Amino acid sequence: MEPSGTNHKDEKDTAFMEVEEEEEKEDEEEEDEEEEDDSETTVIDGEEESDDKAKETEPQQQEKQAWAPTTYSKFGKEVFCYVGQEISIFEALDSYGAVIWPAALALCHYLETNVEQVNLVDKAVLELGAGPGLVSIVATLLGAWVTATDLPEIIGNLRANLLRNTRGRCRSTPQAAALSWGPDVERTYPRSVYRYDYVLAADVVYHHDYLEELLFTMRYFCRPGTTLIWANKVRFPSDLVFTEDFKKTFNTTLLAEMGEVKIFKATCRETEEHLQHHPAG
Repeated sequence: MEPSGTNHKDEKDTAFMEVEEEEEKEDEEEEDEEEEDDSETTVIDGEEESDDKAKETEPQQQEKQAWAPTTYSKFGKEVFCYVGQEISIFEALDSYGAVIWPAALALCHYLETNVEQVNLVDKAVLELGAGPGLVSIVATLLGAWVTATDLPEIIGNLRANLLRNTRGRCRSTPQAAALSWGPDVERTYPRSVYRYDYVLAADVVYHHDYLEELLFTMRYFCRPGTTLIWANKVRFPSDLVFTEDFKKTFNTTLLAEMGEVKIFKATCRETEEHLQHHPAG
C-alpha cells in the first residue's frame, strides 16, 4: 500500500501517450540531425561542445566538482547517471525554475551515496521547487513515493521528465502537482490528508522575493516525524539571512558540504499538541 496521506492517483493513459509521442518525435529528430551532420559533438565529463550548442547557465560554466555526475548534452536534453540509470532531463532555459542548478546535483549525489542514513524506500516524499524534476526522479529510483511540486507554469515539463525517467523502472509513479508557497498551502494541502516522511528542497533560495513564504511552507510540511533536507548554494546576502532564520526555526544539522553547496537536515521543534492548536505557526 502507498503511505498514508500521499494522495497518489493512477496516471491517465493520455499522459503516457503524450510522453510516448514526444519520445517518438525526439527519435525522429535525432535520426534527421545525425544524417545532416555526423560531426556533431557532445559534452562528456566537461569536454568541449560546439559553441552554438553550449548552454549559458551557471551549472555549465562551473568547474566540474569531484562529486558531480557523468553527464552529456544531446539534442536539447541533459543526460545524468544516478542509481545505475541514465536520466534524461529537458530544461526550459527561459525560467530559473526549470533549470538544474548545482544544489540539485549535490543533493542527488548525497541521496545516492547515503542510503543508510536517508532510507527512502517506501517513504512518502515531497519536493518543493522541483523544477525539471531531477531530485524527484532520483528519490523515486531510490524507492520513495514522490510528489514533485512547483508553480503551475513549470508542471508540464516537470511531469514529462518524471514519466520519461521512471515508468518501467520504479514501483511507483511520481506525481507532479502545483504548489505556491505561503499561507494558501493550508487550503490546498490540508494536514488531515497530506503527511510526508521527507521534504526535499534544492536551490529554492535564489533570486526571488518569497523567502518568508518559503519558510512558512517548510514549517507547514515539516511536522513531527518529518525530515526536511535542504541543499543550497549561497549567492546573495539574503541567502545567509534565510539560512539563519532556517536554523532558528528548526533543529538543524549540517549533513554535508560539497564545494559551495551545503546540505542541511532539519526537524520540527514543535509538538503535535502545539500544531493542533496553532497550525503552521
